Amino acid sequence: MSPRAFLVRGLLAGLLAGVVTFLVAYAVGEPQVGAAIALEESAGADGHSHSHASEGDEAGEEAAEVSRTNQSTWGLLTGTLAVGVALGGILGLVAAFALGRIGRLTPGQSTALVTLIGFIAVALVPFLKYPATPPAVGSGDTIGVRTAVYFAFQALSVVAAVVVTYAAVRLRGRFGTYLAVVGAIAAYLVVMVVAGELFATVNEVGDFPADTLWFFRRASLFTLATMWGVLGVALTGLVIRLHAAERAVAERKALAASL
Repeated sequence: MSPRAFLVRGLLAGLLAGVVTFLVAYAVGEPQVGAAIALEESAGADGHSHSHASEGDEAGEEAAEVSRTNQSTWGLLTGTLAVGVALGGILGLVAAFALGRIGRLTPGQSTALVTLIGFIAVALVPFLKYPATPPAVGSGDTIGVRTAVYFAFQALSVVAAVVVTYAAVRLRGRFGTYLAVVGAIAAYLVVMVVAGELFATVNEVGDFPADTLWFFRRASLFTLATMWGVLGVALTGLVIRLHAAERAVAERKALAASL
């Protein structure tokens, strides 16, 4: 089972995940984005008056912008496909590297475990510290800082997950699988809880409606889980089929050689 085989299957799984995630994001997430944009536009309309000249300039700028309809359809589909394919390719290569290095797991089990660890470290834990915010929330002046702290926290989460996984594999022979796994999970939780307390807190919600914010973040997490869930299930299934096919070929060759 070559890295190339894992990569190709990761790209295919990512393509499928991108399509399914688009459908979920369009059905669940876009209504919440639309509600947030409506609130932002209503607040802007209430707080500003425009001259004829500024109105003409703004009309030209709006004409040059991508329409909201295209953003929520083709734009969203392009984004989910791009993220899905890229994430699938990376996950496929990581699964290929991890094969045979995480205990005595089968290729399918190893791939599923890599996907689960990836979802927790790359997506879930960073989301819990820095959840998604709708368009009307957050100051444009702090977007650089907010982006930097998010990716720094995400990078720390990934490094911590890799280190504790490696430690669990190394300590498995000495302490047994149960204690090694429990110790690794506990160590990861301690590191990330402490990091969560030390990293800067972002609170720029202001008077944004709490229910709209909650629905938006719930939809965002659901969309994120869909991407990783479909990707993991599809890639694991493809890897299992590949392993079964290669094993069948090897058994036929061994039988032919024994005759």
